[in-house]
Formats: sequence, C-alpha cells, structure tokens
Amino acid sequence: MEKLIPRHDEILKELDKKGHVLVQDLCEKLNVSSVTIRKDLNSLESLGLLFRNHGGASKQVRYAYEKNVVEKESINVEAKQAIAKAALSLINENDCIILASGTTMHYLARMLMNFGSLTVLTSSLRVAIELCNNPNISIIQLGGEVRKSSTSIVGSISEEILKQFSCNKLFLGVDGIDPEFGISTSNAAEAHLNQVMMECADQTIILADSSKLNKKGFGKIASLDQVDYLITDDGISVEEQAKLEEVGVNVLR
Repeated sequence: MEKLIPRHDEILKELDKKGHVLVQDLCEKLNVSSVTIRKDLNSLESLGLLFRNHGGASKQVRYAYEKNVVEKESINVEAKQAIAKAALSLINENDCIILASGTTMHYLARMLMNFGSLTVLTSSLRVAIELCNNPNISIIQLGGEVRKSSTSIVGSISEEILKQFSCNKLFLGVDGIDPEFGISTSNAAEAHLNQVMMECADQTIILADSSKLNKKGFGKIASLDQVDYLITDDGISVEEQAKLEEVGVNVLR
C-alpha cells in the first residue's frame, strides 16, 4: 500500500470526525490550494480510503441503491425502532396522516396498536395489515401497481386517489438526504408518488437513520426546504444538523 503523507493523515482524521469533508474547508485548514486537495482526494480514493463527490469526499459511497424490504429489515433495527417511537410524539388523536412505505413505517404502525381514533392513508400493504389490529384506526389503502420489492403501491392510479385527500401529516422514509440534492429514493416511481403525498399533507416528517445522510437516491423527491421535521439518531453530526436547521428543518434525535 502506498505510504500516506502527513497531509493525507490530516484529511482522513477530519473525515473520521465529520463523515464528509469539503475541498474549500480542507484548503483553509491545511493551507494549500484546491488543486492540491483534489489530487490528495483522488489519491486517497484510489486507495479505497474515501469516496469523491461534488465539492469534497465522504467515508461512504454517496449513492443509495435499492434494497429488498426483507434485506432492509435487518439494517439499523434499533435506530429505526427508536425513530418510530419518537414519531409517535408528533401524532395526535383524530389526526389524518399518511404513512409511506419502508421498514421504519412498519415499526411505527406496530406502535400504533393501542392508539386512539386516527385516520391513516398508506401506500404500504404491510403497514395496512399492521394497522388492522387496532379497531380505532380508519385505514385507506392506496390502490394501483404493487412494487413487490417494497410491498407498496406506486403509479398513476395511486397518485389520482391521493389527490382526493388532505391530511395533517406525512411520515416518509427516504434513501438519501443530501444538502444540495434534497431528499430522494432509489426508485423513480416511488419518488413521484412521494411528491404527490407531500402536496396532500400540511407537514412532511422524514423518518431516517443517520446512514441516509449525505447520500442520494436515483429519484429526487423534494428539496430540504420543503421538509418540516427530520427524526434521526445520534449518528448525525453537529455540522450536519446545523446545515439542515439553516434551511428550516426541525431535527429531532
């Protein structure tokens, strides 16, 4: 393995601390030109020590890829359950809410087992089945094309049904949260349905563990200034939280 120079060690230390670094910040910290920093980042990427992206570098690849719902259920389970539990504090009796698809939504649906009167509109088949266990909850299941990988509904039929409703809150899972690109998911059809969901809700509440931060999915849903809340875990850095709050996102850990 190629021997690292002291400047490379400094870059990697900064990356370990923040998870993502910008070329401009590294130039100021290390007192070198942007050309030098970009060469450094390219060298470190060739060694597999980081991933280059627009304006900087990340510890992890910044593109989110589609995973089957069964595979997702084994990832960051404790964080997702804690996030779902925190989301309960934003649901009031007699609310009309939208629950999108995703494993965190499944956990939230289970936690609504003993909840009082509530109307839930959902694209997720698994969420609807979970909610059937509570006689106090009225369930509206979107119809349309079934995406087997996510056990959820997508497409023009579901979008037209959605437009007939107005809800208090949308609870939405995403595959990526990027300061520039916004919130996104790995499937274009799902992203478009999520856009319509946002139009039908007074508030948009994102439920996402910190592994989704600084990542991009194929389909953009919306810019961050259209998001009201992000509920995440303690993996979010102070810098990441500050950037989100600057554009008006309320971050709940």
